[in-house]
Amino acid sequence: MTENQNIEYKQGWHDDYLKWVCGFANAIGGVIYIGKDDNGKVVGVSDYSRLLEEIPNKIRNFMGIICDVKLQGKGEKKYISIKVNPYSVPVSLRGRYYYRSGSSKMELTGVELNEFLLKKAGKTWDDVIEDRASIDDIDEKSIAKFIEDSKEKGRMPDTKGLSTMQILDKLHLTEGDKIKRAAIILFGKDPNRFYPNIQVKIGRFGKDSADLRFHEVVEGNLVYMLNEVQVQLNYKFLTRPIEFKGFFRIEKGEYPEEALREMLLNALVHRTYMGAPVQMRVFDNRLTLWNEGTLPFGITQEDLRKEHSSRPRNQNIAEACFKAGYIDTWGRGIQKIINSCKEAELPEPEIIENNGGMQATLFKESIVEKTENVGGAIGGAIGGAIGGAISLSERQLEVLEIIKSNNRISQRQIAQKVGISNSAVIKTTDTLKEKGVLKRIGGTRGHWEVLKTVE
Repeated sequence: MTENQNIEYKQGWHDDYLKWVCGFANAIGGVIYIGKDDNGKVVGVSDYSRLLEEIPNKIRNFMGIICDVKLQGKGEKKYISIKVNPYSVPVSLRGRYYYRSGSSKMELTGVELNEFLLKKAGKTWDDVIEDRASIDDIDEKSIAKFIEDSKEKGRMPDTKGLSTMQILDKLHLTEGDKIKRAAIILFGKDPNRFYPNIQVKIGRFGKDSADLRFHEVVEGNLVYMLNEVQVQLNYKFLTRPIEFKGFFRIEKGEYPEEALREMLLNALVHRTYMGAPVQMRVFDNRLTLWNEGTLPFGITQEDLRKEHSSRPRNQNIAEACFKAGYIDTWGRGIQKIINSCKEAELPEPEIIENNGGMQATLFKESIVEKTENVGGAIGGAIGGAIGGAISLSERQLEVLEIIKSNNRISQRQIAQKVGISNSAVIKTTDTLKEKGVLKRIGGTRGHWEVLKTVE
């Protein structure tokens, strides 16, 4: 068995390995084997009598915990197992905190240490009371917008006739007469007064990050930024430039609104709020969105692309956004981004951990418009010389090729071959018909006719 989340192999003992014990105690527990190589093969340990006495004492003296230390094996190939149980309270070694993540040990510092200590106390960062704030720091217009947005989903409890403080209490954003950090993030008049970098930086770049053309900074509470960022994108950043290269006309594709909204929601709900601001970079051929804060323990980048549980970093913020209908809390955000790009016939987005945070990237797929003289040498001729232009995306070309190989294929069968939904195929074939490239002859038992050949 190889090393994993709860198994570690060491050929001999060194006091530095107390860090691994501490890491297991702070995570989900595990077993450290002394006298095994990296592949789990027994190599034996000679001074086991001394270690059986020293190891338990050092663990108890330095960390205040008790582990089950046993001698195992036969003959000369004896080894020691140290079974470490998980602890509900934080365990430190000489004032430092360690954590087992995957098959490695990591020291917790800064924001990660703060979140770890809060978690052990049964809290998240946004669940903490903000003693510096009062109800006067809450923007009533943002609450009104939030309640209006919630009507479509019907998840919000009845707030008619309630005061601002009572509404916050309904959302679990208060404790007695105090308000929590989450209330400031969601509805604060000036969240940056309490916490740095409650903002979204948007930059328009050329081909790379060195080519900054202009930028904007949107700051305010979550309800405001969710709307304002989209306004800024539509009016200043998301344009459709056109280039000509010989007979080819390149028109930049658009990004689906649902993908952009889900990316922004993920960043605002799951970010580390004591870290750097959310950063959006709009390039000529892609758009990236980065927020500080890595994936929760136990969730990998691969897990994001399939069904997984929702484990928000900021529980109170996530719960409020669910009641407003902004999110579903079923771990479907990334899948919705991927599916909306597929529906829009764009390349699959990239979701990765990067520089201590999560980065999502949407890619543009150029739509190549080829000048084609129908009946001439370019592209083939069907029915006379008609000048014109045909604009086809790669997805449209793919569907057209499938139809050319089998003109009686159904839309459901096309969807299976391409790997998209039936509605996406209908949208694609309708577009091809509008462009005069494709025609349907007959009903369900009919066939397709390709009117123009595009090379």
